[in-house]
Amino acid sequence: MPPSGNLTCIEICSGAGGQALGLEAAGFEGLAHVEYDPHACATLRLNRPGWHVVEGDVRNFSAKEFAGIDLLAGGVPCPPFSKAGKQLGADDERDLFPEALRLVQECQPKAVMLENVRGFLDAVFTDYRMGLKKQLKELGYEASWHLLNASDFGVPQLRPRVVIVAVRDDLAANFYAPMPLTDGAIPKTVGQTLVDLMAQNGWEGALEWAAKANEIAPTLVGGSKKHGGADLGPTRARKAWASLGVNGKSLAESAPFPGFTGMPRLTLRMAARIQGFPDHWDFAGGKTASYRQVGNAFPPPVAKAVALRIREAITGMEHVRKRA
Repeated sequence: MPPSGNLTCIEICSGAGGQALGLEAAGFEGLAHVEYDPHACATLRLNRPGWHVVEGDVRNFSAKEFAGIDLLAGGVPCPPFSKAGKQLGADDERDLFPEALRLVQECQPKAVMLENVRGFLDAVFTDYRMGLKKQLKELGYEASWHLLNASDFGVPQLRPRVVIVAVRDDLAANFYAPMPLTDGAIPKTVGQTLVDLMAQNGWEGALEWAAKANEIAPTLVGGSKKHGGADLGPTRARKAWASLGVNGKSLAESAPFPGFTGMPRLTLRMAARIQGFPDHWDFAGGKTASYRQVGNAFPPPVAKAVALRIREAITGMEHVRKRA
């Protein structure tokens, strides 16, 4: 159950709703979810008909009507900071950090939460990071960035991601980065996570397969409109999946049937579970469009962990280092 007493937020670059689900679970009510991709917008509307989904380029979105909200959140595009995207940073037309700063200035939230890839922390972007921190400071926020592994929060894949958190100066001392799960709550292996889905059509080999798929998953790779499709990534990623007994060359339409031999492929639902989505969350669009939504998502449990810490900072709750 989410904490009582919802706080308010707007979200940019919402994608398929991974971050939004985490925010919701942490007690944030989304007043607007801005997303460019029509398939992702359809996914949000399909699962949450009551959400205010704004379909279009965030460059055309104004946050002025949301002045005074609690949180501005977003998963700004990763390619400007990823090796696959050539790490062009500010020179990449997909860099939306300037738009995020504009929106911060317009709505003056109590806190900001922006997710990106590990490459954001590379040395080549030191000046970019310092410039971002300076601009946020000029707007009245203390910014910090945190490298989090999804596996530390119960998600069955490593998935390192950077979360940039900026908290208003008068509240900044209350913010603490989320701590990994404790009490031995290690993530499940791929086999433990997916055995029931692999067996749902009666495949006799599901239990044997699950026993051998005894590690957490490699990071799911969603690709972009220019690169990548309904597969589990480039050659190196596919080899990692093969070591777990998974054929990563494409996605399957369904789980294996009785008599199946060889390495099974993941279905879209299996990939979504690996990403931390609940099984009831459906995806709109064809296989490739749906898988890109899954592969590019911010795992909901990680988003929840960060959002709970932000909630504590905003509300002045006593910081408790426990399972958040």
